[in-house]
Amino acid sequence: MSRRDFDVDEFLAKPLTARLATARPAVRPVWYLWEAGCFWILAGPWNNLPADVAADPNVAIVIDTCDLATGECLQVTARGHGELTAYDRERARRKLERYLGPDVALWDERFRLYLSESPDAQLLRITPSVLNARDLSFTPSLGRT
Repeated sequence: MSRRDFDVDEFLAKPLTARLATARPAVRPVWYLWEAGCFWILAGPWNNLPADVAADPNVAIVIDTCDLATGECLQVTARGHGELTAYDRERARRKLERYLGPDVALWDERFRLYLSESPDAQLLRITPSVLNARDLSFTPSLGRT
């Protein structure tokens, strides 16, 4: 079950911040990687995702943009099953490069640490059961006289 008003893969390839909701209830901003039809998010004790997903794997995620000057307003929402997976250093690197660029030496130290093997780090894979992409764009009124 899905609705797609624009190219989802192209939109999700942008380094946007998502908001992830778990059943605790908790909503948190996250960086993600959209790959193989799933969302991939770094998880560990620093964000409580392992405990939240272990208690209830049902999650929801939203990624959206709204440019008031142009009126472009795009939104992807998904609900699905979250599954904790083993840490995959290369997948984590691909995710972080989207946001921080390819030169690891320029990254903030805390992000470089994710590239070392860490017993606490995992990846949360979210497989959407429902994914909707909506173009909610509008004619802007700001700046009109």
